[in-house]
Amino acid sequence: MIQKIKSTEKIVRMIETDNILVFETDRKENKQQIKKEIEKLFSVKVKSVNSLIRKNKKFVYVRLKPEFQAIDVATKLGLM
Repeated sequence: MIQKIKSTEKIVRMIETDNILVFETDRKENKQQIKKEIEKLFSVKVKSVNSLIRKNKKFVYVRLKPEFQAIDVATKLGLM
């Protein structure tokens, strides 16, 4: 389950240049579950999911397929 979307200056640059969104998720979820949840929630297609566990929190870096823009999703969520 996605807990919240992250937003820093570095992440905003990743959204604009690399088409990547960053979320904080439940540590128990795997990459396939996260991919399905993102595709269902935002009506996009996910190219890849990378995860990072830091300070007992799991962060996922979700790269969208080129035909879907991460900046559009970020705008809907109020980040941009």
